[in-house]
Amino acid sequence: MAGVAVCSGAVASAKALWEVRIRKHKEDLAKDRALHDRASVGRLANAWEDRIALAKLKEKVVTEEGRIVLRIEKEEWKSLPSALVHMTNLQEWQIHRTGLLKIPRFVGKFDNLLVLDLSRNSITEIPKEIGQLTKLRELLISYNKVRRVPEELSDCESLEKLELAVNRDLSDLPPQLSRLKNLYHLDLSLNQFTTIPDTVLSMPALEWLDMGANKIQKLPEDIHRMENLHTLWLQRNEITCLPETISKMKNLGTLVLSNNKLQDIPACMEEMENLRFVNFRDNPLPLQVTLPPCDNPEEDEDREMFGREFMKAYIQESKNKEISYTSVLTVMIDAVEQKICT
Repeated sequence: MAGVAVCSGAVASAKALWEVRIRKHKEDLAKDRALHDRASVGRLANAWEDRIALAKLKEKVVTEEGRIVLRIEKEEWKSLPSALVHMTNLQEWQIHRTGLLKIPRFVGKFDNLLVLDLSRNSITEIPKEIGQLTKLRELLISYNKVRRVPEELSDCESLEKLELAVNRDLSDLPPQLSRLKNLYHLDLSLNQFTTIPDTVLSMPALEWLDMGANKIQKLPEDIHRMENLHTLWLQRNEITCLPETISKMKNLGTLVLSNNKLQDIPACMEEMENLRFVNFRDNPLPLQVTLPPCDNPEEDEDREMFGREFMKAYIQESKNKEISYTSVLTVMIDAVEQKICT
């Protein structure tokens, strides 16, 4: 009878254990079902949110000059929804004053993009995926908070126009950008550059450069490497002198040097025959030069505006002063020599 009792106890224990396992299994199944249901609800909610976001984005799409353009202005879009990837046919983004904090990494999927204009936002970083936009012609990210430019931007082989003005802390560019063989327009004004970067000097197609309101004290001696440059803005810097090699910039037609610390105008600049507009306003130039009066007040204004006549007059006055100083010095030396001989 004892053996039967033990056997009955073992069966009871096994049954109890089995019931516990069955109950636990049912509880786990219930939890899994609940999680699955919540996930399904979440997916449905996300899908619904994506559809709403996509519908909202489609309202911002216009056709302009034959291009499909996404235009968002003066609305709060601190981030762009992932639903945007369903609109890769877009050829242009114009997103201004939205408080946008970053460029989404999925931007690289928009291989039809020709213009990316994200000016006047709060963007701090340009993602490396930007390099996938091989058709991109214009990248406009002025008035943001960008501190560095990724080297991958050099893969945007079609880029013609790059604007990075007023990012405040930007002070350098990666050397790889010299590979942008089609870039002709570059705006780096109102940043922290202390010189014209070598990569800029090496850009083969560059025609227009604005580096006004930086902290440039000296121009590079090989500035003439920018042989296709026709417009150079350098206003509101700290430049004290100009290199003689500037006269080798044969295509330069506009040179703005107002509000610097220039102490002289090099005589070699007379040789710059294509220079039509030059501005030396508000520099501590030591010589006082007055242009001869002109009968036509409008022509007087033009002479002041274009500054070329002032430049020539200043250089001539500087030469006259040098000749006068040399003559006086010669007379003094002759007098000293005569006194020594006697």
